[in-house]
Amino acid sequence: MDNGRTVVITGGTGGLGGAAVSAFVADGWRVVAPIRPGSTDRLPKGAVPVEGDLFDESSAATAIEVATAEAAAPLRAVINLVGGYGGSGLVAETPVDEFEALLRSNLRPTYLITAAALPHLVAGGGGSIVCMATRAAVAPFPGAVGYVVGKAAVLAFANTVAVEYRKQKVRCNTVLPSVIDTPGNRSSMGGDPSRWVRPDEITPLLLFLASDASAPTSGAQIPVYGQA
Repeated sequence: MDNGRTVVITGGTGGLGGAAVSAFVADGWRVVAPIRPGSTDRLPKGAVPVEGDLFDESSAATAIEVATAEAAAPLRAVINLVGGYGGSGLVAETPVDEFEALLRSNLRPTYLITAAALPHLVAGGGGSIVCMATRAAVAPFPGAVGYVVGKAAVLAFANTVAVEYRKQKVRCNTVLPSVIDTPGNRSSMGGDPSRWVRPDEITPLLLFLASDASAPTSGAQIPVYGQA
């Protein structure tokens, strides 16, 4: 087990994020997890918490400073799992403030933490960035324009990073799940959870994309739909 690698995982107190933190800790990574103030008790054991606001540029920079503080465990990967869902109607029925808020919640944290990490990944000889979009980014459904466009923006951002940093050996790939089986989704959504994708079905993919085994792969859009 190799302990000489650091990964930053955002959203580490969520359903998928918590599973990802636990999986990377078990795989021997040093895990740095930017979290909201006061939420340390929701973070799985073994991670290094960094309290702050990932919508704030200085907080994102601080998280990366912590992630790059140990020379024996250089930063090798960033897993972007922060995002938000919402929808109150069709396009003409959606207030622009709601639309912009969902764009912001899905894109801004991913942009800030990735932008802060990139110089360090380049200086270290390369690494992996993983972004979390959704099937709706490529196959939209009605009634959630802010969410759909926000996730499509994440996908476009990831593809841009892949193109811009390929020569510096920094790869960037995007995971497109359908519905993830989390307690929050079970309480807020209808449907059959047995057809959804469990977090523990996604974490092996995240581990692969962060590992050296995925070195030839960049700009991929990977569907993880389950039976949904």
